[in-house]
Amino acid sequence: MAGVETIDAVQEMLAAEGYVCDRALGTVVFLALRLGRPLFLEGEAGVGKTEIAKALAAGLNRRLIRLQCYEGLDAATAVYEWNFPAQMVAIRTAEAAGGAERAELQAELFSDEYLIERPLLEAMRPDENGAPVLLIDELDRTDEPFEAFLLEALSDFQVTIPELGTIKAPEPPVVILTSNRTREVHDALKRRCLYHWVDYPDFDREMEILAARAPEAAEALSREVVAFVQQLRTEDLFKKPGVAETIDWAKCLLALDVINLSPEVIADTLGAILKYQDDIQKLQGSEAKRILEEVKSSLMPA
Repeated sequence: MAGVETIDAVQEMLAAEGYVCDRALGTVVFLALRLGRPLFLEGEAGVGKTEIAKALAAGLNRRLIRLQCYEGLDAATAVYEWNFPAQMVAIRTAEAAGGAERAELQAELFSDEYLIERPLLEAMRPDENGAPVLLIDELDRTDEPFEAFLLEALSDFQVTIPELGTIKAPEPPVVILTSNRTREVHDALKRRCLYHWVDYPDFDREMEILAARAPEAAEALSREVVAFVQQLRTEDLFKKPGVAETIDWAKCLLALDVINLSPEVIADTLGAILKYQDDIQKLQGSEAKRILEEVKSSLMPA
């Protein structure tokens, strides 16, 4: 694929779009592009799984098509549906005009004119800029029947519409699947993909990410923010903050013209990094002060 002939080129392309990734992730993205294989990304919420699809689409200048998964999602909803109101209008119009041959009317009603394309079908269509990036987000929210349906779509890059037949992609889309691992995804689907676990970044990597996504933040404040969030991830919390929360918090602090962290500032802005009341209550008062003291002590020059 032009412009991404090496792993370094992939990392540089993603970095240009504000996405900082390590060598391992850059390698698996490179292989997915080179081999035309779907890429399955697992990890905690907020570590950047969805963002990599956005950065990839922007870097490749491809259209991003997103299928947001949810409980009860079925194949028909993910692929297509018929525009029933428009079909009814066409039927009433034909009746008012004296009717049409039944076979002709049926052929007209089940044509592209009345077809509403959903993400999987959209991804199979040709595009002048090249095959789109198809993001199948939070696959673990769906159930096993939908996974089984995806096996055909991801193996042959085609979908079947009973009234129209099989539609095959002229060029396979770049497919990114994500999972927060709220349940295990079946091995049969994973075998069709390259796999990578997206973990929380270390301190230096998270500093790079914050510099890319919130460049206006002073280094001293960024170091405190990253160190505090990294320490929070070692605490017994219901939901540990992800990289997305680190970025959000830094932007909130900038909006408040904060220069350095203090217990009062932390108490006022905990809702930017913690999303459950039980976790927020744990960090109120002395606990946040304790963590902040540890952070400031760790950041002091030896």
